[in-house]
Amino acid sequence: MTVPTHPSGSALRERMIEDMSLRGFTEDTRRDYIRCVKAFAAFIGRSPDTATAEDLRRFQLYQTESGMRPPGINSSVSALRFFFTVTLDRPDLSRRLTVIRQPRKLPLVLSVEEVARLLEAAPGPKYKAALGTAYGAGLRVSEIVALKVTDIDSTRMLIRVEQGKGRKDRHAMLSPQLLVLLRAWWREPKRRGVMLPRGWLFPGRNPITPLSTRQINRAVHAAAEAAEIKKRVTPHTLRHSFATHLLEQDVDIRIILVLLGHAKLNTTALYAHVATKTIHTVMSPLDRIKLVAEDETRPDR
Repeated sequence: MTVPTHPSGSALRERMIEDMSLRGFTEDTRRDYIRCVKAFAAFIGRSPDTATAEDLRRFQLYQTESGMRPPGINSSVSALRFFFTVTLDRPDLSRRLTVIRQPRKLPLVLSVEEVARLLEAAPGPKYKAALGTAYGAGLRVSEIVALKVTDIDSTRMLIRVEQGKGRKDRHAMLSPQLLVLLRAWWREPKRRGVMLPRGWLFPGRNPITPLSTRQINRAVHAAAEAAEIKKRVTPHTLRHSFATHLLEQDVDIRIILVLLGHAKLNTTALYAHVATKTIHTVMSPLDRIKLVAEDETRPDR
């Protein structure tokens, strides 16, 4: 397969990056979109601005036949739609791209006991605090690594989440126990002088850069293995568990929606399908029939 004709630093690539920057896309999104367009260019063997509708059809067919999963295909669709619609002003081509419908699966959830074991097995106070934030406040991993020291409001017991998913600001809950974990972590780097006063709450090796999402992913996998948890655990599993456990505590689902930063109630309602304690409290209509039948056969009737 030939290499795409445009180099990595081409004017076309730079224009797409500028278009994404103007719209406030995150660095991760910009990188993913560029990667998808480069993959398409490599497939057709020439610059992507010369693509035809048939090229797009063949590319999506290739992705499907090569076993790429729907999320990966749909990511490519988003990137290419942006490229053709915004950067090239060719919306006619973007309409040729097909989004793959995918079945909605129930989220994997840990029990409270499993979460406790996972946090105890976290590799050090930094990761224990980071994973504790995922479970204790229900934050996404991208939101955790973006936290600054000044985002923790211990007076109002809130965590400020700036520009979360959907480019929206919101407040998350700061529980007393999570505050204990965060202070236990904060004291150590502050003592060593590597925690900047208004810097990242979870800095990387260099305090001017934050911890990466990949590092947190590796930490949660290591903790799950050390805790002998057989489920496939990710940082998002802790967010799922946060929502499910709140629902099992009879917290109003509309409050959970706000805490998670969801835009639609049906997204949050998915957790009702895995809240086992909630399910157990519901009486089956079959049991009601049995109770009525027993009542009718009582001797005193």
